[in-house]
Amino acid sequence: MKITLQDEIPFINGILAGTDEAGRGPLAGNVVAAAVILNPDERIAGLDDSKKLSEKKREHLFAEIRQKALAWAVVSVSAQQIDEMNILQASLYAMKMAAEKLAVVPEHIFVDGNKTLIDCFCESTAIIKGDSRVAEISAASILAKVERDRQMLDLHQRYPQYGFDKHKGYPTKAHREVLASIGPCPEHRRSYAPVREALKV
Repeated sequence: MKITLQDEIPFINGILAGTDEAGRGPLAGNVVAAAVILNPDERIAGLDDSKKLSEKKREHLFAEIRQKALAWAVVSVSAQQIDEMNILQASLYAMKMAAEKLAVVPEHIFVDGNKTLIDCFCESTAIIKGDSRVAEISAASILAKVERDRQMLDLHQRYPQYGFDKHKGYPTKAHREVLASIGPCPEHRRSYAPVREALKV
């Protein structure tokens, strides 16, 4: 089932998880997915789409979510796997794997976006803009975003010439210029057009 912006969020009677990913657009690094089951007795204020929050706020909520949630899990899928599967399938796979790693088994999963999870152990519902409409998805988006940003900072230590600490792998002008100049590193996604073009140089 898919819930559009015009639809109301359905009420789910049972244990609900939210899942989201970070890193579909970048030219390099992992795509990271998280799944979260919130504790109804432990309110977390300020949950929202991770892209709307400051880095400081995300870091604060990252710690609070992990402390207060009933269950949470984070999964990474490598650039090499992305090239093999394509980014859409890699993102859905990462979200499904994150849901499967939860210490508490959910009865339903809300998925950010317009695609439900494939071959999942329970039913899922796709929620358009779910990261700003469903608290569980918001929490998952924050965990995924913070974890991915940290991974890109680690990648910067290995390959400082690319500036991963600044653009986090996204195709900024500076990133594309250095990519065209020196070519890709092992963590660049070969299936993405700017990386393919740089390989031809």
